[in-house]
Amino acid sequence: MRAVFLLVAMLPVGVTAGAASKPHVVSLGKAVPVKLFAGPAEDRTIDISVRPLYVDSKLKDFTTGDAHDVTDREFVVRRAYRINDALPDDAKKSPKWLWQRGGWLLVDRVSGKIALVKLPDFDAFYSEVSWYRDYAAYCGITPNGERVDAMVAEIGGKKPLFRKELGKVGAGDASDKNCAAPHWDRQPPRVTFLPKAGDKFTVNVSGRFADEAPDNDSDEE
Repeated sequence: MRAVFLLVAMLPVGVTAGAASKPHVVSLGKAVPVKLFAGPAEDRTIDISVRPLYVDSKLKDFTTGDAHDVTDREFVVRRAYRINDALPDDAKKSPKWLWQRGGWLLVDRVSGKIALVKLPDFDAFYSEVSWYRDYAAYCGITPNGERVDAMVAEIGGKKPLFRKELGKVGAGDASDKNCAAPHWDRQPPRVTFLPKAGDKFTVNVSGRFADEAPDNDSDEE
């Protein structure tokens, strides 16, 4: 009888442990085309696609663009969201939703956890991120809005691994000082920046360190 009692007493523990280890189902839904108001003055529109992000069939957020697998259980994807553009004096009190692009999300397929990736000086309008492993390369805008910098950051890092000034932001538009998505190479790990104004340059990345390569490295095959 004592053995039976111990077995019965242990059953809830086993059930709880089994429930805690139950894997989550993370999925991205069908892409839907939407209009995005772009530019510093939001005076033009561009076509983008957004996809819902589900965890266990529950809508958690919206995303846009391609996802990047960081590990076999984690991936990053850019967030999209709707913001209410209605003015206080508008006749109708119902929200006027406009689509916007946000930062990047880190999604854990096993735990179902979703976290915002903190990329230093990332700008939702100007920054175009290129991913390799857990590294992000992009052009960022300083908090005062005056300067464009080339950036290499690592997920979880408090400071960028590399920063280089590309120029000052123009009057109302930094696109002339921005750069296209940087290009990554695997062996050795390095990223080449392609500024729209200025010469391209290459940054070698090793662990938690990144340094600009000699000028001739960027021209190697």
